[in-house]
Amino acid sequence: MIVRFKTYCLVLIMIVGMGLQAETTPLDSLFKTGNRAYNQGLYDSALNVYGQILNQNQESAALYYNCANAYFKNNQLASAILYYEKAKKLSPNDEDIAYNLNIANSMIVDKIEKVPELFYKNWWNYFYNMFSADLWTYISIASWFILIFLVGLFILSKTRKTKKMAFYLGLLFLFGSVATFGLASQKYYYTQSQQEAIIFTPTITVKSSPTLNSVDLFVIHEGTKIQVLDQVDDWVKIKIQDGSIGWLPDEAIQRI
Repeated sequence: MIVRFKTYCLVLIMIVGMGLQAETTPLDSLFKTGNRAYNQGLYDSALNVYGQILNQNQESAALYYNCANAYFKNNQLASAILYYEKAKKLSPNDEDIAYNLNIANSMIVDKIEKVPELFYKNWWNYFYNMFSADLWTYISIASWFILIFLVGLFILSKTRKTKKMAFYLGLLFLFGSVATFGLASQKYYYTQSQQEAIIFTPTITVKSSPTLNSVDLFVIHEGTKIQVLDQVDDWVKIKIQDGSIGWLPDEAIQRI
């Protein structure tokens, strides 16, 4: 089902104190070892090696993507979706990640229709998904510098025509600076947050409140993506794509 297995280069800078020898295997070597195991069909071995890299607090879209492919080949659908989503957070415009995630999502039980968004949210999301947080930050900084230049031009210029041009261009770049700063901030917050999760219980009933004896609302299944709204003790308040809200035990999910 997964049509391509992408091999990326995972680069590591090892900082070693003078006089000490590194005792651990370089992470790029581990990554290549995991890739070889995957290519040989040894998916458990590949996941074990990738897990060693993850345990050292390393992350990359390539690592998450290859983990997802190995889980998919191992018929662990929820874990595959989880790691495709992790990869997508770091590389939202990667076509291979999006393609394989769509395949995995087509195999889960729940087919939840997403609530249509207002037109201005669609516009915002279009630009939001266009660039990474870093690139939006660079664009925002450049816009602020141009805005400062235009303000100076407006103040120092002696001609009405130049002042008028600087004023209207300044308004345009003021709006652009604020918008791109907002996009960069939202993008960064999203990559750092864990407000989305995947259901890891085969079948579970969503409750009306954070107690076992509360009213049953609806049932969702393994692999479904949910939004985490709140947490009370060992319960999380969740929202699914059609807008339905309820409570689940925290142990039933894994956060993206």
